[in-house]
Amino acid sequence: MFTGIIETIGRVIELKKDQDNLHLIIESDISNELKIDQSVAHNGVCLTVVAMADGTHTVTAVAETLNKSNLGKLKEGDLINLERCMQMNGRLDGHIVQGHVDQTGICTEVNDRSGSWEYSFRYDPSQGNVTVEKGSICVNGISLTVVNSIENSFSVAIIPYTYEHTNMQHIKKGDTVNLEFDIIGKYVARLMKQ
Repeated sequence: MFTGIIETIGRVIELKKDQDNLHLIIESDISNELKIDQSVAHNGVCLTVVAMADGTHTVTAVAETLNKSNLGKLKEGDLINLERCMQMNGRLDGHIVQGHVDQTGICTEVNDRSGSWEYSFRYDPSQGNVTVEKGSICVNGISLTVVNSIENSFSVAIIPYTYEHTNMQHIKKGDTVNLEFDIIGKYVARLMKQ
């Protein structure tokens, strides 16, 4: 479980294809603190640390993960949001995030709002995912509040701290992002269909 509060930004140092799997070697300021078999969210995707070296850690994404997320589109040098799993004795500052990306979305607009930014995203509604205004959404692992919600798109407001401390500052129109919809909203939507 995660909170969607990004700890740090990592840099993709190397990508190694291994049959249908992709090994991601990430350099970050928390890599030396990680342990083998530890769960870490990478752009919102929960992945297991499988190897460590000086200042880097390695995780493996399987075909299902690559198909449902933007990890397969990463290139060496790209920045990636990192969050270690939630501690049960800590505060839940963001919202309940599982690290299971539901689908990807496309950035359709970025607007400078004189001290903040508004990002709009479009997604495929056929998968049954929904957003609600003032509800929670996880974009590339970042816990955010929905500003605008319509059938297949939504907007979020980004404060300067989030802009500076996540990879949000590098997202532009046309980019693919990972989306994890609010778990409570998903259960309610499913119950309403029964």
